[in-house]
Amino acid sequence: MSTTQTKTSPTSSVRWFVIAAAALQVLTPVLPSLGMGESIGSQSDEVSTLITPAGWAFSIWGALYTGGFAFAIYQFLPSKANDPLLDKLRWAATGAFMGNAIWALYTQSFGLSAISALIIIFTLACLLRCYREFSAWDRGFTAQQRWLAVLPLSALAAWLTAATIVNIAASLRFHGVTAGDATPLVSAAVVIVGGIIAALALARGRGNPPYALVFLWALSAIYASGGQSTDAVALAAGASAALVVFGVVAGLRRAPSGMWFEAPAGQNE
Repeated sequence: MSTTQTKTSPTSSVRWFVIAAAALQVLTPVLPSLGMGESIGSQSDEVSTLITPAGWAFSIWGALYTGGFAFAIYQFLPSKANDPLLDKLRWAATGAFMGNAIWALYTQSFGLSAISALIIIFTLACLLRCYREFSAWDRGFTAQQRWLAVLPLSALAAWLTAATIVNIAASLRFHGVTAGDATPLVSAAVVIVGGIIAALALARGRGNPPYALVFLWALSAIYASGGQSTDAVALAAGASAALVVFGVVAGLRRAPSGMWFEAPAGQNE
């Protein structure tokens, strides 16, 4: 007499983790409305720097959260259980979504301290793992992969690249570390460094268009805030934008034909 046992595969488990983490990253920022902590915006205003983006830029989180949910649902579909690309992304995406949730929970409770910077660095590391998988993918993306995996995770990686730099600057101010009269020049230098990092990522990442567009969005918001206060930051934002464009061009030259814009023949599903 035999007994049939049903076991949950590791892949099945992580698919649930992605769903849960995607939900948590959306739910934790609303806790202040329930009387738990202060809003992220309020905490950010207390340690605002010359490279803190203009407030309107943060509206992008609506699209980022939507993209995260789209990816979570997509990877959960039964037909995608053993998708080779998704298999490479699930754990890293789970880490990124959980990182966002933990960062929001901590920041709303304790502010933009050094610990918040460490959390966001971890989150960025998870997203850069996804970014590297996209860059190394050599089979051509299907239309679904492009819209429901590449787009949302690349966009989130770009925003977190900029947010990490901003968070570190805010954390230094939180702990009383400032540059005094040299603040405009130091801020401009930080923006340039961010542009160099993004340009290198794009050049090595085959010109990933979603990453480039979102990073340019962040730069435009920095220009609209700190760039209106000091010419140094304005010039740095413009120079960084030029670096990003250069990175895109260099990266696209290394990309297989149609990598970002065309679904391979017979692979539209």
